[in-house]
Order: sequence, then structure tokens, then C-alpha cells
Amino acid sequence: MLIDLHSHTWPRSHDSVLNPDDLIVRAKAAGLDAIAFSEHDTVWAQADIDELRAKHDFLVLAGVEISTDDGHILTFGIDKYVFGMHRARELASYVEKAEGVMIAAHPYRRQMPWFSRNEEEYEAALQKARNNPAYEFVQGLEEVNGRGSDKENEFSRRLCELMDMPGTGGTDSHAISDIGKCATYFEREIRDERELIAEVKAGRFYAVDLRSGEPIASRQHVHPK
Repeated sequence: MLIDLHSHTWPRSHDSVLNPDDLIVRAKAAGLDAIAFSEHDTVWAQADIDELRAKHDFLVLAGVEISTDDGHILTFGIDKYVFGMHRARELASYVEKAEGVMIAAHPYRRQMPWFSRNEEEYEAALQKARNNPAYEFVQGLEEVNGRGSDKENEFSRRLCELMDMPGTGGTDSHAISDIGKCATYFEREIRDERELIAEVKAGRFYAVDLRSGEPIASRQHVHPK
């Protein structure tokens, strides 16, 4: 299954111009099998998600992108935002209680060096990024982000390899032009959020760049269970 794990709609995400219904229609037309709505610090009500699924005969999944002091975290399993989740350790405690999962979004942000004089400096930045406190709690890194440049996504790919961490793909859609650029391939069928969580925990996934149609190279670092 091809699932876009990272998308935003208006008005729940103030920086998006995408209507939820339009995003679903376009994601379906792009060949995706499902899409996750991961608004900024705002969780969709399950009843609204169920209504959209039925209306479009398409799998819509509820997630949330939590802004933490250590970066943005795609989170699945929680049903509300609680003050304190901006601290990764506290977020992780809520996610653990909900038996959910966490994935680090666009890990290149504020961690990739814009200028490095040599490979040693670049490697030092990767080593610093791997020590991000939030990564102690995540089950994967967003290896390819649809709004990231090739250079930015290369940093994320190398970080996945360095940490031997499975990578996901998400468009981070905020506009029509973002839709369908990349996705996460799951080996098994997923029908709801609990099955998504189970497959993320099992590591049975890898990032796919739909612009090229090729899986990301570090899929070799995924450890199926």
C-alpha cells in the first residue's frame, strides 16, 4: 500500500490552502491507497475521519504533527493535544499510553548544514543530529519530504543510514502542487490507525519518491518482523 503519512488541510492547519475533500480526490487520482491528515498540533475527531472515508470510499487516517522543542514529530494514536507535548519526552509518555507511534518529520530542518567545507563537517552535523533527544522515542525518520529539496532529503537519507532507522515518505502537502510527490510503501494491507501503528512498529515499510518511481536506497536498512 502507498500511503502519504504527512499532509495538511485548511482550516485546521492555518498554513495550508487545501480543502480536505479536494486533497482526498487528488491523492486518490495520484494513485495513493490512503492519506494521513497530520495537522499542526490539532487532532481530527475520529467521527469526521470516518465520515470522509465513507464519503470518498478512500482510507483517510488521523495523525498529528506535534511541534516540539527538538523538532516536529508525526504522531499516530493520540486523540487530543495536551499542553506539555512540546517536550518530546512528555509527548512520548502520552504516545506510549495510547500505544501509538512517533516519526520525526523533515529531520533536515535546523540540523542540515547549509554550508560545509568538507565531508568531515557534514558528518559532524549528522552525528549531532543523531543525538537529537527526540529520536530516542521515534520509530522512524521522514526520509523523503515532498517539500524538501534533493539536498535536504539527502541529509535525511544519510541520517537514516547512520542511525539504522527506517524511513518514511510524506508530501507535507500544503498546496495542490505538493500532492502525490512521495509516499510510504507498506508491505501489508492497512485498514485503520491501529493497523498503521502496528506496521510502523514492525518496520514493514519504506519511503518511495513517486516523482521517480524508485524506492529510497536506505530501504535496505529496514528490518521486517
